[in-house]
Amino acid sequence: MSNAGTGGGSISYDRLQQLKSFDESKAGVKGLVDSGISKLPQIFIRPPEELAADHQTPSQFKIPVIDLCGDHAKVVSGVREAVETVGLFQVVNHGVPLKVLEEILRAAREFHELPQEVKGEYYTREKMKKVKYGSNFDLYRTRYANWRDTLFCVMAPDPLLPQELPLLCRDGIMEYSRQMKVLGRILFGLLSEALGLSPEYLESIDCAKGHSILCHYYPPCPQPELTLGTSKHSDPGFLTILLQDHIGGLQVLWQNQWINVPPLHSALIVNIGDMLQLISNDKFKSVEHRVVANHGGPRVSVACFFTLDNYPSQRIYGPIKELLSQDNPLLYRDTSLQDFNAYYYSKGLGGNSALDHFMLQR
Repeated sequence: MSNAGTGGGSISYDRLQQLKSFDESKAGVKGLVDSGISKLPQIFIRPPEELAADHQTPSQFKIPVIDLCGDHAKVVSGVREAVETVGLFQVVNHGVPLKVLEEILRAAREFHELPQEVKGEYYTREKMKKVKYGSNFDLYRTRYANWRDTLFCVMAPDPLLPQELPLLCRDGIMEYSRQMKVLGRILFGLLSEALGLSPEYLESIDCAKGHSILCHYYPPCPQPELTLGTSKHSDPGFLTILLQDHIGGLQVLWQNQWINVPPLHSALIVNIGDMLQLISNDKFKSVEHRVVANHGGPRVSVACFFTLDNYPSQRIYGPIKELLSQDNPLLYRDTSLQDFNAYYYSKGLGGNSALDHFMLQR
């Protein structure tokens, strides 16, 4: 197989063998950095046509910031405007103590900086594992790998036993999970009201029932212009709450422009997921976003996905009937979370939105 090399020439390499070698090391991207590499391995390099098309245009667009302690009607209005336009906003005065935010970032970083033989015990691609460490869930399906390692923890609806988590981040993840459950209920209440429904509506259909915590680690990259920390994608669940550290790198796609989401001290980022766009019949937007690689770092972020991973729910989801009308006709077919997630994860990051697969043909 022939592909462009890092030096600008053309080299022949066995892609599958390099993927397997990287995977079987169980050391992730951090392991490559620790080995002292100065050039990006071929499996991480974006295709030439993608690199050529990726030019940044400065934008004056500002990511909405919502004070959750503000006037309730204004908060609901602000949330509605944000999720109907860009699909993402930052929240302040959200009730999660600063020390909890600092502790989860510290815990995430310390886990990923453990010796490989220690964290390697958690390395797996087994789908049903509730706690697992890995790099690139779609490693064997995408055109290039992302410069990122992840600790993935399914926290609810079935309670995770603390002893299932790595010791040095156990307390931090358990407390952060408790805080996310509380904040998630508040946000789903605001989103229900933004749809013109009762505050309990989205929670009553199990949108807040399950959540997972993902601790992402983006090591310094020797050639960040050639790869991405996370490829362009939207999230599959109902809602994501993201904590990013001071380094930044998150970008959202708005009117075909990549907009930086600047780090805001003690703030949390909230973005709509695909399933919430589906059940709102496109009233809410599931925002496409990515993370750029960086010479600096490591960058650490912690995402809380509200969805039901590995949970055998029989509930079927479709656009909410109360939102449909002659002017707002049905756009999507019904699906289960299991079917939606199965399609999303089989597709991998990048490419077309998973929502396209569930859209009714007209």
